[in-house]
Amino acid sequence: MLMSPTNSPALDLIHQMARIILPLLPLILSLLYIAGAAVASNNFIKNSCSATRYPALCVQSLSLYANTIKESPRQLALTALNVSLSKAQSTKTFVRRLTKFKGLKRREYEAIKDCLEELGDTVDRLSKSVRELKSMGSRSRGQDFVWHMSNVETWVSAALTDESTCTDGFGGRVMDGKIKSSVTAWITNVAQVTSNALALVNNFAAKH
Repeated sequence: MLMSPTNSPALDLIHQMARIILPLLPLILSLLYIAGAAVASNNFIKNSCSATRYPALCVQSLSLYANTIKESPRQLALTALNVSLSKAQSTKTFVRRLTKFKGLKRREYEAIKDCLEELGDTVDRLSKSVRELKSMGSRSRGQDFVWHMSNVETWVSAALTDESTCTDGFGGRVMDGKIKSSVTAWITNVAQVTSNALALVNNFAAKH
């Protein structure tokens, strides 16, 4: 006896699968869209970071924020500044704790105090840079855009100089030791992310 096509087990299975899949189709399409957007954002970050001095660190520090950055040069620059600011704040906290370290040599204490002052300036300038880039909005054009970006570039450049100056007091072999090594490691990291942030800010400014 031949089965009617409408009573075929295979057809019944297809209908059952359709009843299961169809309600989930919007979710599946949404997940595919999100996955595609994430890939595009990560590629954008990687390509943008290739123009920085420390591209691997750039990708590592910014890829966590891919969903926020998407493919926006402005958001990329703003996120890079926020990362730099966060690093500067944590470095400042670390260096401040060193002032209470027992057994510090006089020169070490003075170098730490000077470094702490420089880091305070760094945090202040990076904070102003973040506020400036946020306040200008996405519709800023012409001379208004140039003025805002000039402020940001000036402050970030100055912050980078502050970070470099921070380790000057630890110059010479007489200052060698755990304190110098620790401070240098923290300052190097914050200086590198700040350098990357400046490069991304400059790239964003150049595209307008």
